[in-house]
Amino acid sequence: MGRFLEKYSGILVAALILIGSVRIVATYYVFSHTFDEPAHIACGMEWLDKGVYRWEPQHPPLARVAAALGPYLSGVHSQGTRNTGDPAEMQEEGLSILYAGKHYDRTLALARLGILPFFWIASLVVYWWGRRYFGASVAAVAVFLFTFLPPILAHAGLATTDMALTAFLTLSFVAGLVWVERPTVTHGIWFGLATGFMVLSKFSCLVFFPAIAIFVALGYLALERPGPGALANAARRRIPTFVMAVAIGFLVIWAGYRFSFGKIPFANISLPFPELYAGIQQVQEHAARGHPCYLLGEISDKGFWNFYLVGLAYKSPLAFLGLVGAGLFLIFGKDPLCRRLWIPLAFSGGILAVGVFSTINIGIRHVLPIYAGLSLMAAVAAMKLLAAGQTKKWVWGLLGVSMLWMMLASVMSHPDYLPYFNELAGSEPENILVDSDLDWGQDTKRLGIRLHQAGATSVTYAYFVWARLVTEQGFPEIRHPDRYRPSEGWNAIGVTLWKRHRTVVWPDQIKPMERVGKSILLWYFPPGVH
Repeated sequence: MGRFLEKYSGILVAALILIGSVRIVATYYVFSHTFDEPAHIACGMEWLDKGVYRWEPQHPPLARVAAALGPYLSGVHSQGTRNTGDPAEMQEEGLSILYAGKHYDRTLALARLGILPFFWIASLVVYWWGRRYFGASVAAVAVFLFTFLPPILAHAGLATTDMALTAFLTLSFVAGLVWVERPTVTHGIWFGLATGFMVLSKFSCLVFFPAIAIFVALGYLALERPGPGALANAARRRIPTFVMAVAIGFLVIWAGYRFSFGKIPFANISLPFPELYAGIQQVQEHAARGHPCYLLGEISDKGFWNFYLVGLAYKSPLAFLGLVGAGLFLIFGKDPLCRRLWIPLAFSGGILAVGVFSTINIGIRHVLPIYAGLSLMAAVAAMKLLAAGQTKKWVWGLLGVSMLWMMLASVMSHPDYLPYFNELAGSEPENILVDSDLDWGQDTKRLGIRLHQAGATSVTYAYFVWARLVTEQGFPEIRHPDRYRPSEGWNAIGVTLWKRHRTVVWPDQIKPMERVGKSILLWYFPPGVH
């Protein structure tokens, strides 16, 4: 099997990326827009249509422009919503784009299609990383694991920024490794390009990348123990190509902001891409004031130190976690191949370390790149189990069960990759996590279909997303809920508004009649009964 994987790794990886792409595209028409998608589309459309980037700088433009490109090419353009700085106006502009021309499903699908190339890039980077440092067979297995992870499939299928960050943070890191090893002009160019695109993907890279670099540097110093003189000489040799990489990254970022030039928000000076500085300032302000977060039944405005640890434990397939655990064990062995695992561990560990101190805990998507490093660790463990099976046949059985379990868990979750939880979560995962890990508004369309099937003429429903459900999406009359008691007739609530926002509390005592999709609870109370 190892020789087969080694020989045909390229073909297998291409097939895996194709399969993953088909699975992602198959979700486009199933789900309605999630909370963040209209805003991202509005910002990207402004960049394309008006040549400016003013709606909201808190996220850089790359993924937003990619999301808006499909609708733009189909003939949908900016809708002229007034911009006075109110975030509701940005959402309204995004909705107007989605509903323009009565082509909601098509426009949303085109927006999501713009994110698919980032899935391809991320998968190919995992392959490149694995092939270069661990061999083609490990690389192929790593891509299999990566492309079958439900969180990866989920966020590769939405018009948001998380898949772009996953692609380019990983690419920048691997390109940086290659440049450090051989600081040639070519490698410096690739490092600069990748880093520029990384910064244009999502501002969390500005803390993730330094944390990863620190972890890698500490690992190198601990393992190699280089002297001060050797370190100084190595640094001097890399200065010319590093300066070149910085210059290239600067130009890529500036181009991403359409070579804008103006006053930055915190000083009376003009600099290139002032929107970037304004965006970083917004992120800092957001982090300082915190964000309502939910974990294991608790609500906090300042986050939870263990949020992402819990998220990884419940939202990753158990077979995958088992292989990652085996990879951790292998790091301490004497095999030279396994000892290289400290680098993907440092990559994922740096991201997780930042997450521990985050005050904004609203989804595993915020640390999504962590899965690139973990996939390589799991793949090395899988190949070591394969080799061990030559003398211990039961090991082959264990590996076969793990891979089959991983594959079935992923396939059986289709199309609900976003609300995927492993078997440990039980039947009520809303007791663990909500928000973009379970209910991001994606099942609103399903609710409309279910109410139509039931012949409902009205529904008591507080909806999580900005939407025009009655006028554009065929909903019956919508009544606002009472917090403490249900209404007669149909009642619906998404688990995020129930658990995190506590918009209603009566579902604490009354079990739902059914669940629409994975995230919306539905009841019917005949008149005079409840």
